[in-house]
Amino acid sequence: MPLAEIPLCVWRKRGQTFVFRGQAIRYWTAGQGEPLLLIHGFPTASWDWHYLWQPLAQRYRVIACDMLGFGDSAKPVNHEYSLLEQADLQQALLAHLNVEQPVHLLAHDYGDSVAQELLARHHEAQVNIASCVFLNGGLFPETHRPLLTQKLLLSPLGWMIGRAFTRDALVKNFRQIFGPQSRPTESEMDDFWSLIDSNHGPRVMHKLIGYIPERRVQRDRWISAMQSTEVPLRVIDGEVDPISGAHMVERYRELIPNPDTVLLPGIGHYPQTEAPVQVLKHYLEFRDRLVSAPLKRACS
Repeated sequence: MPLAEIPLCVWRKRGQTFVFRGQAIRYWTAGQGEPLLLIHGFPTASWDWHYLWQPLAQRYRVIACDMLGFGDSAKPVNHEYSLLEQADLQQALLAHLNVEQPVHLLAHDYGDSVAQELLARHHEAQVNIASCVFLNGGLFPETHRPLLTQKLLLSPLGWMIGRAFTRDALVKNFRQIFGPQSRPTESEMDDFWSLIDSNHGPRVMHKLIGYIPERRVQRDRWISAMQSTEVPLRVIDGEVDPISGAHMVERYRELIPNPDTVLLPGIGHYPQTEAPVQVLKHYLEFRDRLVSAPLKRACS
């Protein structure tokens, strides 16, 4: 049975705003119970989670924001964007909401890197993470296969590429990374583009793309944290994603002890919108197992 979508116009009305370092950040929260922080990817926004939002809110206190430079949050032009600052933002949001319990993470793409930073901070006793599930993302720089557009955004001409980025360019890129039978509709493409274009977003795309070299700088620290963590981890991955599909999961299995991985056949880079029922099933299985076997967490 398909999950009900939340139209973008409705999603936007439910959002709230708080100020982070002088910038307006849009965030959403619903439900009660253990806090579950959803962290979106590049170049989209927290609306990516809309199919999963209500089912997860029936069990947990779900929290998400549009990170700085994304969606309907502020997109300052003269700003040096950083994954580390985005992790600061997530911690600031939790503090704003008076979240004091250990936090569960569900992350995608760019958000995977933010989650990796939060895991590293967990080991430095700066935040308390209860579990972490990664969807498709560049967990290892050596397996990340960026699109041509991403490579161009990283070049000296990146500022021109970003300003020239259009809905048509987004459609062309998304055709490459979604599964062949699970591509977004024209209406969904309109909504994705609306969030990217909001607050003149294309003007900062070349600055946001700095996350790719930043991943290389942080690689050893992040992977060390994942290898030594007692925090339960799982990967749920769209297998045919050319950026971080089956080849990324193969590397995960090589590097991470007792790897817990799920591959979704025929699904691409956005499993939470391409196959939300499957993602929900595998996520809830993971969480239910933590409740039934808390003493085996280190092996999950």
